[in-house]
Amino acid sequence: MAKGGARSRSGPAPNPEALRRERDAGEWTILPAEGRQGVSPDWPLLGLSNRESELWTRLWRTPQALMWERYGQELEVALYIRRLAEAEMPESAVNLSTLVRQMADSLGLTSPGMRANRWRIERPSEDDETPSGPTPTIAPTSARARLRAVSGGSG
Repeated sequence: MAKGGARSRSGPAPNPEALRRERDAGEWTILPAEGRQGVSPDWPLLGLSNRESELWTRLWRTPQALMWERYGQELEVALYIRRLAEAEMPESAVNLSTLVRQMADSLGLTSPGMRANRWRIERPSEDDETPSGPTPTIAPTSARARLRAVSGGSG
């Protein structure tokens, strides 16, 4: 078995709020929270089940779909949907669920996948309110903000 080398999940995850951003070479892409607008692309595979059609329509409305469209990933999304629909079946193989999770990571549908792709979904403005009330405030997570909070300073 090979040892060492780059692996997708090795080392610290990229952090857009890190003090040393130069170590995270590359910019983060901020995706609009409202997602992709418009009609879904044509289904690129042979055959289409009702479940696949439902998933296809829903996934092409996500913020990540903007990046899939930019990079022409219709086939990858369709293959993910097909495997996901298979994995949902009661007697599906366990390794199929592992493949679906890996594909979801690659497409940026999971938190680790979003970090690996350096994608962030913009936060709604403070004026926006959800049906359950105002958007909760999230405490700052950067090292600089934590040091400021501890020292009580504004620097």
